[in-house]
Amino acid sequence: MVIRYCKKNSRRRGGLMVELLVAIGLLVGTLLPVAYSVASERRLARACYQHAVAMEIVDGEIEVLAAGGGRKLESGTHPYALRAGAAANLPPGDFLVTLGPGKIRLEWRPAQKDYGGPVVREVIAR
Repeated sequence: MVIRYCKKNSRRRGGLMVELLVAIGLLVGTLLPVAYSVASERRLARACYQHAVAMEIVDGEIEVLAAGGGRKLESGTHPYALRAGAAANLPPGDFLVTLGPGKIRLEWRPAQKDYGGPVVREVIAR
């Protein structure tokens, strides 16, 4: 395509260039916040999922401990070994069981922030 340089068309081309730059600026100005909100919603959904998985695991394990599975453990705070396969869906963290006089406490603490937060359950031992 051959474009001839003409003085009267140069103003028109300059106007088109400015219009194009404004359109690109408006497009970027609207798409960046949308992209950021989608990314933050994705992080929030992942954190909620991980928190729900941790709650299910802790609820199930605390029932096992309350039913008599905690009799083998000593008093104090110890790391707790899980039998749940769903723990593979959790980020790195620790399950801790605390045995006190008449109480059993199980908690999950994620190693990093923004991964669903800690989950704690406590029952009265019989």
